[in-house]
Amino acid sequence: MKGVILAGGLGSRLRPLTEITNKHLLPIYDKPMIYYPIQALVNAGIDDILIVTGGNNAGDFLRLLGNGAEFGLKHVNYTYQTGEGGIADALKLAEHFAGDDKIVVILGDNIIEKNIAHAVRAFDEQESGAKILLKEVHDPERFGVASLDGDKVTKIVEKPKQPESNLAVIGIYMYDSRVFEIARTLKPSERGELEITDVNNAYIERGELTYDVLDGWWTDAGTFESLFRASELVRNGGANLAD
Repeated sequence: MKGVILAGGLGSRLRPLTEITNKHLLPIYDKPMIYYPIQALVNAGIDDILIVTGGNNAGDFLRLLGNGAEFGLKHVNYTYQTGEGGIADALKLAEHFAGDDKIVVILGDNIIEKNIAHAVRAFDEQESGAKILLKEVHDPERFGVASLDGDKVTKIVEKPKQPESNLAVIGIYMYDSRVFEIARTLKPSERGELEITDVNNAYIERGELTYDVLDGWWTDAGTFESLFRASELVRNGGANLAD
């Protein structure tokens, strides 16, 4: 299984900080943001990683990470996203890297407390399809929200005004190689982007999407408030420490 970290975009919500660097190179307490998704993949047993980056500071990732030896990796792969076409658009750039392998995709600004190894192992044993991770939140209208029927996800609605649950789809996704076929069929949303929610709903329609509920805390770090919160959480409780 291979890992893909999506660390492109322009980070417009964090300007002026992102006028001079990529959002994913900003600090979360005592480490650059990009360290946390890399470590999450490594802790789950994944050592073949692609970083999708973009913007004017893409070369800084190579300067910072090199070949990944600091994380025990033999090599880190890089590719470049032009503009901001959405998560699913960025994911398409990983097709050659993934080949026929399953992939674990993490948004570069997602920070978790605990390890995703259990979910990754479960997906590895899953014959085909996809798996998402959910987390109860107090403001589900900000996220893609999953509706459940027993142990099945029936639909995911992006930023609903009246959420049917408080289970947010966090930025960690697991897919088989057919995800790239699905991504090629997508049409841009009203935001002009290819939405990852549409990818996940396509797997739901096929009856091939499973889920786990994430243990421990989770936050993104894409706004000033969440960037500060992420640093506080890491400072007070660590990150990626347990299975």
